[in-house]
Amino acid sequence: MAGWVVAGLLAGAVAGRGEGFSLESVGARGGTTAFFNGHDFTQSEGFLYVNLPWRYDLGKEWHVQTRLDFSVGWLGGRADNAVIGTVGPSLVLSRAGLPLSLEGGVSPTGLSRNAFGSKDFGTECQFTSHVGLNWDFAPHWRLGYRFQHMSNADLASPNPGLNLHVFALSYIF
Repeated sequence: MAGWVVAGLLAGAVAGRGEGFSLESVGARGGTTAFFNGHDFTQSEGFLYVNLPWRYDLGKEWHVQTRLDFSVGWLGGRADNAVIGTVGPSLVLSRAGLPLSLEGGVSPTGLSRNAFGSKDFGTECQFTSHVGLNWDFAPHWRLGYRFQHMSNADLASPNPGLNLHVFALSYIF
């Protein structure tokens, strides 16, 4: 699975050079369990965002940008570790001249293992949804926060889900 995610990152970088596609940003993020339920999880990953050619204007100042997100990283719980990778679309709402933006998306997610001690996610195939807030605090630099939920969408049993608070630092192209 990790090989497919790396191939997707490379394909996204190549696609970002085509007309209508553009590399948006690259960065690192990490987070921890949002609600303690007896299992602590930590996640860290690298990511690449590619703007898609579809942008929707909502009046003069506001717009929604479509984006394709790629990530690969590590998910750990106690002594158990896994590779995690995602590829999926996001929407970003922003206003001209305002250094803040809102984002949300859903990505198919692959895990290299689904059992972490007594915590079983049911299958290696998951889906990660997120909502977040970004702050472009300096030229080419962004800080971000997102709340994300990962679950297998009832593809398998059990389906306990995982909620994380995640913080990011990225370089904007």
